[in-house]
Amino acid sequence: MSLRHLALAAALAPALFAAPAASAAPLPLAGEELSGDHLTVTVTDSGAFDGTYELYCHPAGGTHPHARAACDQLDKQTSWGRDLFAPVPPDQECTMMYGGPHRAHVTGTWAGRPVKADFSRVNGCETARWNRFSSLLG
Repeated sequence: MSLRHLALAAALAPALFAAPAASAAPLPLAGEELSGDHLTVTVTDSGAFDGTYELYCHPAGGTHPHARAACDQLDKQTSWGRDLFAPVPPDQECTMMYGGPHRAHVTGTWAGRPVKADFSRVNGCETARWNRFSSLLG
């Protein structure tokens, strides 16, 4: 290395150490503002709550009219190793209490797991399951 290059390096060294590193913080990824859990909820035959809603949690947002309450309700029921959205087991004994024509379809991701779930109120078990998701399903 020549004497000229050494002098230039010595002159620039204090400026390099004083300037903040450009890569000190990670760059935001595309869509990062919508990170966290995301569900698409479609409700039919319920009356006033019918429609398709986007729910984002962590942080709460989207087009769901009760996003914060829905996220809180889901968070309280989430536990490690258990599928929150699992259907009623086919061999479950249920009362034949019809809860109404309400139907819902939920897809997306919750707690790092894919979600594809259908809801109804055709019997006591399905109505109880619907009620556990009341803030989400309306």
